[in-house]
Parts: sequence; C-alpha cells; structure tokens
Amino acid sequence: MKRFPLVTIVVAQFCGTSLWFSANGVADQLERAWGIGAEGLGYLTSAVQLGFIAGTLLFALSGLADRYRASRIFFLSTLIGAIANAGFAGWGHSVASGLPFRFVTGLALAGIYPLGMKLVVSWAPEKKGMVLGWLVGMLALGTGFPHLVHALGASLEWHTVVWISSALALLAGLAILWLGDGPHHPAPGRMNWGGVFRAFASPGFRAAAWGYFGHMWELYAVWTLAPLLIAPLVARAHWIPQTTAMLSFAFIALGGVGCVAGGYLSRSLGSARVAAGALAISGAVCVAYPVLGAAPLWSVWLVLAVWGMAVAADSPQFSALAAGEVSGDAMGSALAIMNSLGFMLTVLAIELTTQLWASLGTAVIWLLVPGPLLGLWGMRAGLRRRAS
Repeated sequence: MKRFPLVTIVVAQFCGTSLWFSANGVADQLERAWGIGAEGLGYLTSAVQLGFIAGTLLFALSGLADRYRASRIFFLSTLIGAIANAGFAGWGHSVASGLPFRFVTGLALAGIYPLGMKLVVSWAPEKKGMVLGWLVGMLALGTGFPHLVHALGASLEWHTVVWISSALALLAGLAILWLGDGPHHPAPGRMNWGGVFRAFASPGFRAAAWGYFGHMWELYAVWTLAPLLIAPLVARAHWIPQTTAMLSFAFIALGGVGCVAGGYLSRSLGSARVAAGALAISGAVCVAYPVLGAAPLWSVWLVLAVWGMAVAADSPQFSALAAGEVSGDAMGSALAIMNSLGFMLTVLAIELTTQLWASLGTAVIWLLVPGPLLGLWGMRAGLRRRAS
C-alpha cells in the first residue's frame, strides 16, 4: 500500500465520501418507508451540507487542519462518519430523527474531503492539477456509489445499503492511518484562530475561490436532483424503475471522468483554462436543459452525459489554483474555508430547487444559471494573470 500512496489516497477518498449521498441513494425506499418526497430529500441532503460547513469552519478558523497530521484527522473523521451514518440506518425513522445523524456525517466529511486534498498534495505537489483531478474524481464516484449499490442490490433493505457505506468509510480511515502523511507534508503549525482569512489577500486565491463558489451553486443541487431528472426519462423509455438508480450513479460518476480528464488537460492548458471551460459548458447546459422536454431521448441522454462530466470537472482545478496561492503550512485551512463558504451556497441552492421542484419541474435548473455566470466573471482576473 505504501508503494502506491496516490492510489491508496484516491481509493480511500472514494470509500470515505460514499457517506455523502448514502441517504440519496435509497431515496425511493425512504419515500415509501417515511412518506417523503423531494422536499424531505432536500432536508436530509442539506443536513449533511450544514454539518460539512460547520466542520470546515472549525478546521479553517482554528487552524486545526494544519495543526495535526492530516492522516490522523482523516482516520478520526472516517470513524465518526461511519458511526453516524450507521446510526442513521439503525435509529432514523423519519426525516426529523434522521437529520442529526446526517448532520454529524457532514461534520465528519469535513475531515475527509479537504484533508484528502492536503494529503494527496503532500505526496505529489508538482502535479497538483492532475492528482486533485483523481482525488475529486473519486469524490464523485463515492458520492454516486450508494445509487449503484441500490441499483445492483434492488432487493436489499435501505439500511443495508447505508451500512455498506459505513464499512467502506472505516476501511478508508484505516488505510490512510497506515499510509501516513507524504514527504512534503508541512510541519505542524500552531493554533491560529482566524488567520486563514489572510489567504483572501491574494488576488489569485480570490479569483479561484470566486470561480469555485459559482461552481458550487450548481454542483450539489444538480447531484441532488439527478434521480428526479432521470426518472421521467426512464419512464418515457419504458425501462424498469431500478434503472433510475443506475443512471443516477452514471450521471454523478461521469463527474469523476471529467475530473480525471481535466486533470490531465491541466498539464498542458493550465488549471484556470480547464476550470473556466468546464464551468462555461455546465452553465450552457443549465440554460438549455429545461427546453429539451420533447427532444429525442438519445439527445437528452447525450446532454446529460456532457453535463455530468462538465459539472464536476472544474472543482479540482479551482482547488489546485487556490492551493498554489497559499503557503504549505496554511493549505489545509485555506482549502477548508473555501470549501466551507462554497458549501453554504449548496444548502441554499438545494433547498431552493427541491422546494420548487413540484411547481416548476425542470425549469428550476434556470435558477442555477447565475452560479456559472458569476463564477466566470469572478475568475476573469486570474485567467488574465496566467495568460500574460
């Protein structure tokens, strides 16, 4: 395992982040068991996002992400996340009783996702764009994995699907604890409450963060809506209902393909151009998708495939751009604060789109268009600086 550290980290990221959408992957069973619809699913998803926000704010404002070894924080976080996720399956009987467990799961994910980025850079700092592409690609696969488990094990109880995610997360934590930190991991710093905000003094960091915020307004709302977007297409094609879960996984997993492809492209084009291109494509799809209603099915599937790849492909490049603008001893905190602020936006976007889904249908996608537009506008200075 120590001979292949990057492989170990990206696989651990996949397993650890399978906690994220473990409830979304069994949404149809929860709908029958708990009597919830898009609104209830939105609450459960937002609880995870709020937990993640609280956790990343704690890491960022305290400097904890740079005070202790990333591998140990990652392990402890997967342990807490696995327990909370298992508790959701064991003791959650309604949206109200499930919300605290999903919140703690999100809290734990704050020590998995940003710290995973710090870990992978500590092993290969000279290839930030590419290795972060692999890492965030695994986040996409992990996020969509519960949909795949549900599709392949359609006869499984939803509790079992959720418990599988907990087991994977625990294995991820043990693998990272065994691996340890990379040779380029900075020495532990001191507690520095609020010092992370100095990162925003850098114009390059601000440009990367602004683009990231626009991207995040769109990303998790689209991933949350994936089953709702795909189910009518499956019904129109007269396929079996389980196909919705399989195609929801495929849609989210294509984000992983986009991240990896973007990572390799960044080696020749640069992270800024790759991020801007992906953000422009996903924004264009947001504009076009709601008017595709009567289009041939094959064309709608093609648009969804392009969207699935583009909507996530810019994420690792924004992280690479941000990481390149701060010193190593502040990287964990800087990425954590950027993540935290970005995920605050996801809660608003998720709640807005899921609350209005019943009345607007696919037209709610137009509410996501400002994200890519403002993201592109905000990162223009960073693009000009790298082009010169």
